[in-house]
Amino acid sequence: MVKNLSRRIVKLSNMLCLSLTLIFFPSFLPASHSLSPTITNAANHTVMAEHAGFSYADSSRLNLLYSSLQLDSLGLSLDAYHKAIAGFLNMVISGAVHNPGVLSIIDFSRPSTDKRLYVLDMTNGVVLFNTLVAHGRNSGKLLATRFSNRVNSFMSSLGFYITGDPFIGTHGYSLRLEGIEKGWNDNASNRRIIMHPADYVSEDHIRQWGYLGRSEGCPAIPEELDRAIIDSIRGGSCLFIYSPNNKYLQRSRVAS
Repeated sequence: MVKNLSRRIVKLSNMLCLSLTLIFFPSFLPASHSLSPTITNAANHTVMAEHAGFSYADSSRLNLLYSSLQLDSLGLSLDAYHKAIAGFLNMVISGAVHNPGVLSIIDFSRPSTDKRLYVLDMTNGVVLFNTLVAHGRNSGKLLATRFSNRVNSFMSSLGFYITGDPFIGTHGYSLRLEGIEKGWNDNASNRRIIMHPADYVSEDHIRQWGYLGRSEGCPAIPEELDRAIIDSIRGGSCLFIYSPNNKYLQRSRVAS
């Protein structure tokens, strides 16, 4: 009972702080953005780049979305979100991102049994998807702890990617990914790193084995969500694969 009361006090305190921030710093609010913490799985969701212009001045209000969308309760690391926002803004402003209306984050600080893929509608302030995603089989079993940019390493690669066009491949409806960080993921094309559906990305697999199935380095997603997710993030949006890997975090020029 005392524990529940403490949690309620903390929650009320956080809500009060957020409310005061919005009252005294209204410029932090996204202009014409809805901050509803709604999770939707709209298969035909599309975002036009011209409706989502961002600058470095948006950093504070975009970081505020973490609380507004209750991403902490969904398990997304605060550091992963901050790094994602920093890199997202750098990429948008440099012109690398052609679809700035959506941002995808994979949080490998979480075990594979958690829903660690987050697809965010940056225009309307909505969580489009929060679901399972696989890591490379040589990156670890339950938790991804090892990463590589080498061909045939069968490990995941950290960093920022730009989504390409979808195609029908060996795994079905898939999405090309371009790694933009030299030495970290720029070998993605040669490694054939793509987003694709897989039957081992499922709650059934977790119940049977105690962890999610693993890929050859690709961020594999549930079969039932392949088209919905891929069609939402295709065409030049930002994808960030995060881990609390000090070597990467200290050297990445995009996430700084």
